[in-house]
Amino acid sequence: MLNAVISVPSESLPGENRVALVPNSVASLKTAGFDVIVQSGAGSGSFFRNQAYEDQGAIIEADRSEVLSRGDVILTVNGMRVETESWERDLDALRPSATLIGLLDPDEANRSLRRLAERDISLFALELLPRITRTQQMDALSSMATVAGYAGAILGATEASVMFPMMMTAAGTLTPARVLVLGAGVAGLQAIATAKRLGAVVHAHDVRPTVRQQVESLGATYVSTELESTLLETTGGYAAEQSQDFQERQRALLIGELREANVVITAAQVPGHRAPILITRDGVAAMKPGSVIVDLAAERSGNCEMTEPGRTVVHDGVKIIGPLNLPSRYPQHASQMYSRNISSFALHTFSDGRLAIDESDEIVAAALVAKEGRLIGLDVATLAAGG
Repeated sequence: MLNAVISVPSESLPGENRVALVPNSVASLKTAGFDVIVQSGAGSGSFFRNQAYEDQGAIIEADRSEVLSRGDVILTVNGMRVETESWERDLDALRPSATLIGLLDPDEANRSLRRLAERDISLFALELLPRITRTQQMDALSSMATVAGYAGAILGATEASVMFPMMMTAAGTLTPARVLVLGAGVAGLQAIATAKRLGAVVHAHDVRPTVRQQVESLGATYVSTELESTLLETTGGYAAEQSQDFQERQRALLIGELREANVVITAAQVPGHRAPILITRDGVAAMKPGSVIVDLAAERSGNCEMTEPGRTVVHDGVKIIGPLNLPSRYPQHASQMYSRNISSFALHTFSDGRLAIDESDEIVAAALVAKEGRLIGLDVATLAAGG
């Protein structure tokens, strides 16, 4: 019996430097009974050479269509997006009944998923994995949020008009920068930790009071607005979407913090929804000239009303940065983490090289987006209508 084949194509989304599988992950897949084919140069953006993959037992193939057509399982970072130049060729190359795993963005209306499902491709979206102990090694969202939080703090330090640490010099003492972090999920907590390591005074706010201990353990001051809500977090531990009235009161109470901040890093997101607006135009107007907002939620329209995704805008001396795909700025470490996540999921889902999908497994069932030509899940209608 021939081994099942795992294929790793180069990422086709412009500006993507990560790779779905790094050389060190190849051996575990080989041991589990898979053959591994990697497109030539797939790891170059992350500084992993073809030879490193071959040394671990992978086959290097220059022809992208050949890589895709031979794969029983396709491992990707960004899935296969309809907006890429190679989309139609890639779709034609995939064999029917193949399985594709990656960050598929299933919360958005996505014509790519519908077209892939129509071709009888089984789809697994790593974003949908449940937050349970058994999925910790597979949790790509947390891994990439860790990188984004670090990157956001570094970006804030680079773009700020002041230096982060306190400095005692012959010319006088320089006070430390004051950083405000809004949203204390994985990205926010990493932004706090990084800003503290750089010497800033950090304040942080989250609607979930349960994160206070984590914020304070990192040396930051927790900002409580003492607002009441019937639901502050979901069963999965994420922040829950709040009413317009709650958000308006929250924004008003944060104005004082915005006035004092040199750098604001926003990282508040609600799965399945647009990012909540935490900073309005009035909030920006309250900030000091020379201060900076780094909006880590820019890919979901942003936490700041004035954020323009992918751009930096300046309003009355306040710089508002809407970065996209921050993990790709640190591709080597981001790829190492993601590779561990996706290979762990593949090894859990397909045991001993066999490709049977067990929908009775809660992990498999949660991540499954499409099977046997049909989309699966609560958002099927939205996905099917996406264009």
